Amino acid sequence: MTATIGYEAEARAPNAPAWLAGFKADYETVFVDGWSPYLGIVLVVLVIVGLMISGLFWGVFGGLRLWGDWFNNAIGLGPVLGLPQTLENPLLQRISLMDITLVSGAFCAALLSRQFRISRPPPLEYLWAALGGCFMGLGATLAGGCTTGGFFTPAIHSSPAAWAMWVGLLLGAGIGLKLLLWTLEHIEWGMQAPPTLATSPALLSIYPWLGLGLVLAILAWATNWYYSGNERLAVRGIVILGGFAIGFIMQRSRLCFARAFREPFMTAEGEMTKAVMLGLALGIPIAALLFKGKVIDPYVAIPPRFWLGSLLGGSVFGIGMVFAGGCASGALWRMAEGHIKLWVAVFFFAWSGSVASALFHGSGLTVSEMTLDEIEATQLGIQAYFPVMLGGWGWALFASAALLLLWYALVRYNESTEKFTVL
Repeated sequence: MTATIGYEAEARAPNAPAWLAGFKADYETVFVDGWSPYLGIVLVVLVIVGLMISGLFWGVFGGLRLWGDWFNNAIGLGPVLGLPQTLENPLLQRISLMDITLVSGAFCAALLSRQFRISRPPPLEYLWAALGGCFMGLGATLAGGCTTGGFFTPAIHSSPAAWAMWVGLLLGAGIGLKLLLWTLEHIEWGMQAPPTLATSPALLSIYPWLGLGLVLAILAWATNWYYSGNERLAVRGIVILGGFAIGFIMQRSRLCFARAFREPFMTAEGEMTKAVMLGLALGIPIAALLFKGKVIDPYVAIPPRFWLGSLLGGSVFGIGMVFAGGCASGALWRMAEGHIKLWVAVFFFAWSGSVASALFHGSGLTVSEMTLDEIEATQLGIQAYFPVMLGGWGWALFASAALLLLWYALVRYNESTEKFTVL
């Protein structure tokens, strides 16, 4: 990027004091140069563990659905869908607040690295974003969560629902890429990208200062709520810091679950996939210790969708994320960089998630009830937990390890042979 090159030249300017050049070089290493996805996933898992110790978990879809509920009420669809007329404040609802601060963290990272740009896609990609967002909303409703709340977090919580969605995501990503390839081969309209919007050097020069101001504002906000004396606000103070940290880390490391499922089919490249595997390999045993110590109830992050809802939802979501250009968390941090396509995708994701959730609930498809053993169940599946299903933690950890090894073997084999690529 021009701004980055200019910054590097400034850092190496012969007239600059040596000590200042050193500081600038370190700043560039941390805040400008890209981080490894392996580092990114390790840091994200550490944040997730911190949330779990506080009795919390990482999710995305619940917040986006609330945004969609607010929009549907605003346009008069709320009564038709049976939505409550009084909805929770998006700044107080836990998952919504986490989404907002995730976007804030990614925006801060984009400012500090001078990577924030308003990026306009070709006209056809607006349609892809809308279509992809709608599929993602439907898929997340079926699965009880997106790639975060339906796959990654339940996998850490030792639920087979995550792995049922994993199968669906693989199927959906393959189908989505086939469909996308067909459109590229048969549709010529709307493929010309508009001119890039230039950013003035003066504005670029103040980006880092704006980023620093945002960091201070977030810290002040979180501190104020944490020490407010209100138990609910104190918990939300932790959520603010957790969401902000996850967004910052994901932007710096370009961490994206959609890429983990999509790229092996596109280019046979598996680095992002193996990074996600590493995160699960670290997170699952740490979480097991927390569950055994009764630090957090594992069921709080396990959707009642095993196995039908997880499989169907993963397939639909997988198609959607290919057309949208990102999963839920990936779409959030990329929209924070200024990608208009992802703004469109997130809007339709939130709207369709609200509509699908209301319709499914009204039909009784996702209405929850408790079984005799106090496990939540719906017509799309149950809350499934490996230690209960397999009779203890030994077999539960073995099952998760075996699935991770299977995934690694498939990805590594494909990197060498490209047998599973569809493009």
